[in-house]
Amino acid sequence: MTSPLAVRTITTEEHLAFLRTRESARRSHGGAERPTVSFLQTPAWAKVKREWKAESLGWSLPGSPSGELVGAGLVLYRQLPKVRRYLAYLPEGPVIDWDTDDLGAWLVPMAAHLKAHGAFGIRLGPPVVTRRWSAAQVKEGIADEAVTSLTMLPPTERSQAGAKVVSQLRELGWRAQATVGGFAAGQPQYNFWVPLRDSEGKPRTEDDVLAGMNQQWRRNIKKAAKAGVVVSTGSVSTGSVSTGSVSTGSTTENTDLAAFHALYAHTAERDHFTPRPLSYFETMFEALGGEDDDRIRLYLAHHEGDLVAATIWIRVGSHTWYSYGASSSDKRDVRGSNAVQWQMIRDSIAAGAEIYDLRGITDTLTSDDPHVGLIQFKVGTGGEAIEYAGEWDLPLNRPIYKAFELYLKRRG
Repeated sequence: MTSPLAVRTITTEEHLAFLRTRESARRSHGGAERPTVSFLQTPAWAKVKREWKAESLGWSLPGSPSGELVGAGLVLYRQLPKVRRYLAYLPEGPVIDWDTDDLGAWLVPMAAHLKAHGAFGIRLGPPVVTRRWSAAQVKEGIADEAVTSLTMLPPTERSQAGAKVVSQLRELGWRAQATVGGFAAGQPQYNFWVPLRDSEGKPRTEDDVLAGMNQQWRRNIKKAAKAGVVVSTGSVSTGSVSTGSVSTGSTTENTDLAAFHALYAHTAERDHFTPRPLSYFETMFEALGGEDDDRIRLYLAHHEGDLVAATIWIRVGSHTWYSYGASSSDKRDVRGSNAVQWQMIRDSIAAGAEIYDLRGITDTLTSDDPHVGLIQFKVGTGGEAIEYAGEWDLPLNRPIYKAFELYLKRRG
């Protein structure tokens, strides 16, 4: 192993400045050699996850007199019950050179630093793609009864860089975390992207993206427009912070966010999942919107005055995400969900994004799987399914880490 890098606690200002500098460098070099930065690795995300203790980490070259950062990461510390020891979690991070041949130079000093800060174990999620599948392949897999998993399909691409990361993590003693239907305990291993650059790196136009969608999606977008569905960005006031329209300066006047949450709660009841409280989304907008004026947006789709669909859009540099969504059981025929997604894609193109990220899918493709409808909805955009390297754990104190595993099993 070459000389390890120096790791230290940095301020949120240093952290954010590094991410901005990195994105600027990424754009100037075409972006091909650097993964995009996840919003889960921004300093603001620590304010969203207030139940976790947080720390911003910085990497610098050994002996660097200026301490110039070459990497950064957001660490969330979750305390083990009744013990003053923590699981140190870096969701979809850290932001380092994952294409290196010596990952230990980055991760070994990080582990020493986190252990000194009371961590009994570390969990991270390398933002590295290992495999890709086209929308056509996924569609064919769903239609084929013999195919039950995405992993049974030959990928359109196997990433050598991703394979190198996985190999090095194993050699360094990290443990891959098990997934259930493609979902790990933390972030999803399988996601669906709509690339907004072509294979040569040139921006795709709205017509290019629309042409890549399936016939049903194009028909639904036209149907929504013909029915008079109107998509707008909502106004969310968070004290001194406002996203969308002009701030009223009051958190009690968030009628747009409250309307989103009512529809989201309705969606949760219909689709059988536990909704987050309104306060969580208020915190999201306050934290992310306070970090960057165009970090987060609320989209609302109305038909004749009725809210039929609503979504939350997040952006970090050249990557945009569909984060949360809600839809009405009434007026489904006006296709508000397609309309609001299309507007977010169009706005992502206008913002110069390279990727529109529809987030998690499962790897199960059986027709009776409860998630297959969501997969089919995302596949209709004509994008691609991607597999990340997954989440990995490194035990630092084996007795406590084993107790932590038993605690998780008992919790179910």
